[in-house]
Amino acid sequence: MWKLIVGFVAFAGLALWVLLQSGPVDMGGEHSAQEAMHKDAPAAVAAPAAKP
Repeated sequence: MWKLIVGFVAFAGLALWVLLQSGPVDMGGEHSAQEAMHKDAPAAVAAPAAKP
């Protein structure tokens, strides 16, 4: 049983080391670049039209 725990800790440590070496990791879920681009576009278009 102790070997299983030691193996899990070693694997978790290795996984954390690999993630930290790879640079910034986005854990925000699935999204595409087009959604991010279109998210700001309607607000920018609607803002000047709202002013009388």
